[in-house]
Amino acid sequence: MSVGHRFGRDRLDGAEVRARLLELVVRLGITLRRRGQAARGVTLRLVFAGDARWEKSRRLREPSAHEDDLRTAAYQLMDAAGLQRGRLRGITLKGEDAVGADAVVEQLSLDPGRDARLITEEAADRVRDKFGPGVIGPAGAFLRVS
Repeated sequence: MSVGHRFGRDRLDGAEVRARLLELVVRLGITLRRRGQAARGVTLRLVFAGDARWEKSRRLREPSAHEDDLRTAAYQLMDAAGLQRGRLRGITLKGEDAVGADAVVEQLSLDPGRDARLITEEAADRVRDKFGPGVIGPAGAFLRVS
């Protein structure tokens, strides 16, 4: 499954591009969790001015539908692209090799920060179910650049 964003005009890598990438991470996580699935990998595709394309994949340590894990992989892929002055037209983020979430073994975490983020993610999903998809999410995804 994939989620994407096409920019209204070509963009340089910067705050708006990262905000859109974070928005895609959230949308992908929501889609995976609602389908009862977890991705084993993430693929990032960038489309540049002139329709040149760049695509790279990264395997997750364990299958996941959690925004924390998806964001880490997506940001690593974006960093690997090494953008300097590339003018982006679009971004696509794919969850690869999905498995049923019930087949995923959850490791016990000794990280109270991660546990808190997972609890927050569950609460945010309930808020989205009740009030709509765009009412809650990471602050960075709400950046609007004119």
